Amino acid sequence: MSAPITLAEAIASLPEEERIILTMRYLRSMSSAEIAAQLSVPVRAVDAVIATAKARLRALF
Repeated sequence: MSAPITLAEAIASLPEEERIILTMRYLRSMSSAEIAAQLSVPVRAVDAVIATAKARLRALF
């Protein structure tokens, strides 16, 4: 039986875009609007990436 995956390993396994946006959201406490402005993308795109990344993480645990 293999050891359970850690949160750090799970986050590291995400695509780069998802890792960056989750880092901005949860480690830097930025709002979706702030992230969108920094990355020059629509707020809806940021929210969609966050939702996808969280779904990927949930599937790993």
